[in-house]
Amino acid sequence: MERPHGLPLTGPGLAALELGTDAVPAWTVPAGAAAGMAPEGATVDPAAEPTGYLVAMDGGVRIHFLDWRGPSPRNAAADAGVAPGLAGPGPNPSGILLIHGLARTAWSWAPVARRLRANAHVVAMDLRGHGLSDAPTDGYDPEQLAEDAIAVAEGAGLFSVADDAGAPGAPRPQPFVVAGHGYGAVVAAWAANALGDRCAGLVLVDGGWTDLAAETQMTPDEWLAAIAEPPEVLRSMAAWLADREAFDPATWGADEERAARSEVVETAAGRVKLAIHRHALAASVGALWTFDPAAVLPAVEAEIIALVARDNDEGRHLGALREVAAMRAATGRSPVRAVSFPGLGHDLPRHVPDLVAAAIGAAADPFPRAGCPRPASG
Repeated sequence: MERPHGLPLTGPGLAALELGTDAVPAWTVPAGAAAGMAPEGATVDPAAEPTGYLVAMDGGVRIHFLDWRGPSPRNAAADAGVAPGLAGPGPNPSGILLIHGLARTAWSWAPVARRLRANAHVVAMDLRGHGLSDAPTDGYDPEQLAEDAIAVAEGAGLFSVADDAGAPGAPRPQPFVVAGHGYGAVVAAWAANALGDRCAGLVLVDGGWTDLAAETQMTPDEWLAAIAEPPEVLRSMAAWLADREAFDPATWGADEERAARSEVVETAAGRVKLAIHRHALAASVGALWTFDPAAVLPAVEAEIIALVARDNDEGRHLGALREVAAMRAATGRSPVRAVSFPGLGHDLPRHVPDLVAAAIGAAADPFPRAGCPRPASG
């Protein structure tokens, strides 16, 4: 599988995002870094294990998240040598919240989280109805899903509020980056909109800018039927894992297997079924069908970065991004920094974790270095 650095996108409301160059923090992806490989100078600990936590929402609903931690404030002096904007200046490392795609779990972000955790406080959540989070019969509306994400950020301490934040002259809570993949990008957009200036950046990984109802001309039930897993893939755990490995054998490893296992449960008969309950899956897709990118993205105060995978819809996917970027520019917002990967499929966090981490690192860097200003719209 071809693994390019990506094709920077320009146009009305768009600005090129250069990956693998000085346009992104140097610790992420040096030029020539191979996909799936740790960039020179970066810290990727394959043995690192996140800690799982639960945050309680109204009604007793519990939302689970994995905390990969990051540079500790008490170790700020030791962190001083890392790239500007990620561990410093100041005692608090940047915060990053990762939100997975439909029927996935927080473990799908593991390859990216490992590349970010040395320089930022990284948290990956299980969306309502997914993974180890509770699966209530309600609460799958945009407002509640955004509230879930913000509650996870608060519970994990991503806001980095100092003990004396209420004192005169005390610093404001440090904003954090929200990144989402697919369905998670939609939730990330809702959360970023609700956060306002508390969001440092929004990273949309192959999703979050499309009106699926208009693009697919399907009902939620029709779309669910179209994406259903074939029976032969669900005949056993071995068949399921083999199918997931076949997507991209070069990147298959312990993290990918763990993520795949977290998405299904084995039945007494030895078959597997999706771990997400049917009602939660249907409700989550129903939420997708309410998403109006033309209303949400122009309202987001934070900078937006978009990563676009292969477009199988006659250019409609990329065309939708161009349309919403132009709408955002018309409101006076900053351009969407964007890059396309025409040779890669939807699962960019698996195919090119280094480059996804680079994009998130770029959003987390509030102090662009001299010679690397924020680009203007193309």
